Amino acid sequence: MKLVSVSTGLPREVTWHGRGVTTAIYKQPVEGRVALHKLNLDGDRQADLSVHGGEHKAVYCYPMAHYGYWKKELPGRELPMAIFGENFTTDGLLEDSVHLGDQFSVGSAKVVVTQPRLPCYKLGVRFQADDMVKRFLASGRTGFYLAVTREGEVGAGDEIKVIARDPNAVPVSEITRLYIAKRYGEEDVTSVRRALRVAALPESWKAYFRERLQKMNV
Repeated sequence: MKLVSVSTGLPREVTWHGRGVTTAIYKQPVEGRVALHKLNLDGDRQADLSVHGGEHKAVYCYPMAHYGYWKKELPGRELPMAIFGENFTTDGLLEDSVHLGDQFSVGSAKVVVTQPRLPCYKLGVRFQADDMVKRFLASGRTGFYLAVTREGEVGAGDEIKVIARDPNAVPVSEITRLYIAKRYGEEDVTSVRRALRVAALPESWKAYFRERLQKMNV
């Protein structure tokens, strides 16, 4: 497993449907080594801190393998590195094999998986396509966020090593599926309960799932 590319970006003003939008989704690959702090990488910022950034979303990872899928889905579309707004483009880490709470080392930093990405309309702005958010979520190819447990330096080509796997073993893909699912069966309820035991899963996600279980009188 390795880090293919490290990308950063600052908020910029763009026009979408005739109005100005401030977004930091336009990331560019960085040469050399970059300092990774608790809240973000050097040279990286978020535009709307109410939904982006923070310690649970310090780094956004997107698997390199998904670029091939999107090239088929979006024929003729150029897909430069970091077009999905990711900080880390990764090789060998996929949503169905990476679990919430899994811990990794990368460069001299340590990180933990916190949650999948739920895309906002700014992904549509980046692709200049209103349907991109829906297609992205439906594809299951969401990528995932990391919290930083030890600050350090990272760079393209760094190996990503497993430090510890979370014992609850809830894949990122499973939590996305449970978020979208209209109804829960018995197995789904069991999965939700496992997810609620993951220390790294942010409280906002736990509150969402607790509410769904309450509505079911579980």
